[in-house]
Amino acid sequence: MQYYVVKYSGPFGFIKPWTAVRDSETFSQQFLTPSIVEGMEKKLFPELLEETNGGTVICRHRLNYCGVDIQLERTWSKGGFKYTKEKGIYKSNQSTIKRGVLLMPHLYLAFDERTYAERASQQTICLCRNEDLLFPDEVKEMQEAEFNGINGFELEPADADTGFKVGHNRFAEGRSMYGRLVITGYPIRNEG
Repeated sequence: MQYYVVKYSGPFGFIKPWTAVRDSETFSQQFLTPSIVEGMEKKLFPELLEETNGGTVICRHRLNYCGVDIQLERTWSKGGFKYTKEKGIYKSNQSTIKRGVLLMPHLYLAFDERTYAERASQQTICLCRNEDLLFPDEVKEMQEAEFNGINGFELEPADADTGFKVGHNRFAEGRSMYGRLVITGYPIRNEG
């Protein structure tokens, strides 16, 4: 099969683990769930916003990176900033969490039509947080065997019997999502 592949890269990126809502320390996932891929499709191709079956344009993906860096992030509980004074000491609902982000991630998105790849190559994307932008490179034609040789992580669709649970699909009434993680080559790059 022939793919049209767009490589995205940036200085850092974070993929929110579906279980880590308020953990004090959390690390980026190393794969994209089906709902993340569908969200990227809807961002890149707004005409798909009304579609509910997802995964129709992006055929495959592959993600690799150079390492993980722990960053401190200030956060507060739902409802906004609040504070109280007890025994002369101010207390707030703010806290600092440690977030392990991917350093210099490369994301490869494969399309089966050149027009989709060309449109995607003119837009930025983010893995899960709006401030973690990845920028496109040129469109490259690849045979499936060549794409399979790209080092990285890819989550293949699976069911409950053949895969593990990766979250709940926000585009499909919160239905459980399952996948099988495929690791090709050395997904953590060493670029000196």
